[in-house]
Amino acid sequence: MPDFLLEVGTEELPASFLREAIAQWLERIPQSLFTNNLTSDAVEVYGTPRRLAVLITGLPSQQPDREEEIKGPPAQAAFKDGKPTPAAIGFAKKQGVEIDALQIRPTDKGEFVFVNKSIPGRPVAEILTELVPHWILGLEGKRLMRWGDGDVRFSRPIRWLVALLDAVVLPMELVNASKIVKSDRLSRGHRVLHPEVVTIPHATDYVTTLRSAYVVVNAEERAKTITEQVHSSVQKLNGYVEIYPDLLAEVTNLVEWPSPVIGKFEAEFLNLPTEVTTTVMVSHQRYFPVFKAADSKELLPNFITISNGDPRKADIIAVGNERVIRARLADGQFFYKTDLAKPLESFLPQLEKVTFQEDLGSLRAKVDRIVKIAAQIAVQLQLGENERQNIQRAALLCKADLVTQMVYEFPELQGVMGEKYALASGEPAEVGRAIFEHYLPRGADDILPQTLTGQIVALADKLDTLISIFGLGLIPSGSSDPFALRRAANAVINITWFANLPVNLAQLLEQITTDFAGAYNKEQTPLVTTLRDFFLQRIRTLLQEEKQIDYDLVNAVLGENDPEYTERALKDLLDVRDRALYLQEIRNNGILENIYETVNRSTRLAAQGDLDTQQLDPTNLVHKELFQKSSEAAFYDAIVDLMPQTQAAQQSRNYQLLVAALGKITPTVSSFFDGADSVLVMDSDPQIKRNRLHLLGLLRNHARVLADFGAIVKNL
Repeated sequence: MPDFLLEVGTEELPASFLREAIAQWLERIPQSLFTNNLTSDAVEVYGTPRRLAVLITGLPSQQPDREEEIKGPPAQAAFKDGKPTPAAIGFAKKQGVEIDALQIRPTDKGEFVFVNKSIPGRPVAEILTELVPHWILGLEGKRLMRWGDGDVRFSRPIRWLVALLDAVVLPMELVNASKIVKSDRLSRGHRVLHPEVVTIPHATDYVTTLRSAYVVVNAEERAKTITEQVHSSVQKLNGYVEIYPDLLAEVTNLVEWPSPVIGKFEAEFLNLPTEVTTTVMVSHQRYFPVFKAADSKELLPNFITISNGDPRKADIIAVGNERVIRARLADGQFFYKTDLAKPLESFLPQLEKVTFQEDLGSLRAKVDRIVKIAAQIAVQLQLGENERQNIQRAALLCKADLVTQMVYEFPELQGVMGEKYALASGEPAEVGRAIFEHYLPRGADDILPQTLTGQIVALADKLDTLISIFGLGLIPSGSSDPFALRRAANAVINITWFANLPVNLAQLLEQITTDFAGAYNKEQTPLVTTLRDFFLQRIRTLLQEEKQIDYDLVNAVLGENDPEYTERALKDLLDVRDRALYLQEIRNNGILENIYETVNRSTRLAAQGDLDTQQLDPTNLVHKELFQKSSEAAFYDAIVDLMPQTQAAQQSRNYQLLVAALGKITPTVSSFFDGADSVLVMDSDPQIKRNRLHLLGLLRNHARVLADFGAIVKNL
């Protein structure tokens, strides 16, 4: 069983590309082998800054032989009077068979000529030679480059190529105009610790051979080593270090032979906000900050970095790192002092010089819109005067820090510095915190705003972005979403759910789009319709993917082309969430199954009547004088008893009351359908039929307070 090694040697690859390339090969290479009828025991992908490699073990020597059925021309065209025509002769010749091998078989489109061919498997070496260039040049990434005078695109110039089938070099080459990279068994070791050429005797010797040349090709092994080195180093400092996942991933893909370096900086820089110091270290220098303790936000004047150099020269490396961090922290200290020299509010005029979007004006114009939207939300929630003042102040100042020197230099600190500068300017703590929180969540795994003021300003900011960008017709399509509008809409919904805010989103969309349409001379109706559809899709996605609600239950609470349910969902986001969660709960505990058959049967039959979906009271709708069976009277009385339970469930959103009442009515409805005193709903008398359909329609309507049972699949 042959083993195959491919190593693509390059100049230093960006860490982000290396991570993505490894993931792409892990997915694509096994699929490529499968497509070509090749099996393997394992596919291991390795990567360092100077190489990308794959080791495939347990390959067959060649593809298995296979039988293939090939369809030819219609029989009528292939044979005339039992003799082959040029069409049949040409088909047989093309397939390399005699005329006698052709078979006529019936198909849905008439009789056709077929031939069964036995196709011998090709040698694995031959197939790999064809596949490898596609594996390499098919990699996707940002900012791929051309080098030399050719058109080949890759993240960095390719310098060598190793291709071994067991111990034999598999001849292949990458041609880039005048540059040709031919395969060999010669790799390269660590640039500093082992600059000599490395000879790989056998494909399976790859990992150990490179390790002897001070290269750890396995990224997971490097990450584990780095984690251990950082923890070991911090013990020497009697401190604590947090292993940030993104930082660890980046550092792992920047080194081939990791070694820790402990550095220090002047204690005076500890007077800077911790966020400034850690941002400089983590985001700009890729250092691990050292804290006093696990539960402390206080830093020690030290850092730990991972070097790709000579471990014996760690002290010299530390001096260089310290010089760099000292300069960066000095810059931060200057920016901080300069910004603090004036109140945060004084930066507002500068926002007029910063463009939010070419057709939407400045950041100051956006701030004015946020202030107005936040006020509308506050009115809708009937907040008190003190809360409204804090919201208005936070909305006014929420973008002011974007034009400070600190945030200009370190954009990652937007909101963070806004809070600190607000507090230093004497603003209330609630206002400062809201300035930070209005950016939340910054990503899929980020926290949500925790304060009411922060939640309202965050909603206002995100709604303004959504409506403004949608108003320009820049609607997300496919995977393209340059303004992160899906994330913004998800945040609006998640903040509302998290904080249990009784926001009427439908009303807000009407208000804000009306204001936008008037200010920017746009049509309001198509804009609000598009936004409503967009939010409904986000609600659907969040319920299914984040809340883990079955798709049919989501359909049941949102409706399928049902304006009543869609309007209800947009008017009350909390209600649609609670109904979906409760439906999932009663499906899981079996209660839904107990009422499903009865309610669903009633729903299906009620569709043949003319009762609208709003009516709940049987008075004046159902005529008792038309009853012919006692089961009809019992059904009517049960609906009357159901009324207060349904109304209580509507008012309190305690749908357990409604489901309990539906469970209680189930035996009565079952008797109506199938009991000893059952009725034929579709009676020949139109009045009796309509009366009975009204009974069923009323039950359907009560159940619709929770969900559309017609959309629920019984055995999901």
